[in-house]
Amino acid sequence: MEVRAEQSGSVSIVAVEGDVDLNSSRSLQTQLRESLGSAPDKLIVDLSGVPYMDSSGVATLVEAMQLARKKDTKLVLCAMSDKVQSIFEIARLDKVFTIVPDRAGAEAI
Repeated sequence: MEVRAEQSGSVSIVAVEGDVDLNSSRSLQTQLRESLGSAPDKLIVDLSGVPYMDSSGVATLVEAMQLARKKDTKLVLCAMSDKVQSIFEIARLDKVFTIVPDRAGAEAI
């Protein structure tokens, strides 16, 4: 898995490529914490390159959401594959997270 971070004004963007599982979720967790450290107005997590995510990946995003709320940062997930989105729907997390179809939609929020 590869994680890239960029900053655009008061918006942080974290783009993830590859499977997010028990072996790789720690790197994502580290990057999300780092990105939230600067307390951006918005953190966009681009999941367009993630074909698979297990429960440890979901837990990492839940932790990021909790940290974002404490910092008054809007967390937006975007560009999920159908397979990853179904995991969020089954766990009813699609009602908890802000999830949009693409990065442009995330930037517009």
